[in-house]
Amino acid sequence: MKFSEFVQHLTATLPQSQVHLADDPELTGLSAIEEAAAQTLSYIEGEKYAHHVLTTPACALILPRHEGLQAQACDRNLAWIAVEAPRVALALAISCFYQPVRPPVGIHPTAQIHPTAQVGQDVAIAANVVIGAQTTLGEGVAIHPNVVVYAGAQVGDRTVLHANCVIHERSEIGPDCVIHAGAVIGSEGFGFVPVSEGWVKMPQAGYVVLASGVEVGCNATIDRPALGTTQVGRNTKIDNLVQVAHGSKIGENCAIAAQTGMAGGVKIGNRVILAGQVGIVDHVTIGDGAIGAAKAGIHHHVQPGEIVSGSPALPHKVFLKASAVFRRLPEMHRTLKQLSRDAGFKE
Repeated sequence: MKFSEFVQHLTATLPQSQVHLADDPELTGLSAIEEAAAQTLSYIEGEKYAHHVLTTPACALILPRHEGLQAQACDRNLAWIAVEAPRVALALAISCFYQPVRPPVGIHPTAQIHPTAQVGQDVAIAANVVIGAQTTLGEGVAIHPNVVVYAGAQVGDRTVLHANCVIHERSEIGPDCVIHAGAVIGSEGFGFVPVSEGWVKMPQAGYVVLASGVEVGCNATIDRPALGTTQVGRNTKIDNLVQVAHGSKIGENCAIAAQTGMAGGVKIGNRVILAGQVGIVDHVTIGDGAIGAAKAGIHHHVQPGEIVSGSPALPHKVFLKASAVFRRLPEMHRTLKQLSRDAGFKE
């Protein structure tokens, strides 16, 4: 692909770009700036990577709107495109050179599909897939090997189910979703009622509903409740090893990082970010635009736009002040002991 062809593709989405074609090199692929190779397109996110512009063997660059970086690239006769959001441009560039592996359209002979299942047009079903009774697969669905879709589940148009994921009964997955390998959607919530003899199992007769554009990472689990619905809103992204418990409600455009766990009945607003290993107790509400820092233990409601850290979670600024005091505790303890001796108090 010529650099000019790549630019034409990119500027259809990012029309405010600045472009320097240089010798309009032929591009053979993409490479990270630290590992760039000749005839490849690479990427500079900001000024701190400026030294790479002077040495990179790449023939073309994605740059931020930074005159100094652009001048350096011109001095080396590198082709470049400068945009307001370089990471967005990188995402679009990757799609030019790489397409995920997808099973071919059609049904593999080892797949088992119940006669009552409804299968849309252009569906790709790989080896050893099992599709239960009364299921619905939309148009353009791609299902990788060893996936199991339980009876009555629904999978929306163009959704991708990766190898070994399981979609349980009473699950509804919207269009354009991605469920990664080993994830389990609609598994039974952890519902047991304590009695004198031990536990009585609470049947989990509710539903899981994923809206359009949801992505669920490897080995994540989203449980169905005893009653009602566990919901994940449009365009929310869930990382690997996340636990979404029964009856939780997650809003739109959220990002939930790996090993986050939420107990039952949690309500999360729109555009919420939860970093790695955040834990949330049951029935907590987290407002729109809030952020939970890594390993935050959230025991109380979080207001919209608030940032919380620590366990138990505190407002982020309070947590930073408390952390500064915590580091000084040994010194403060020595000072207190000395003051006690000077005052004549016995230890």
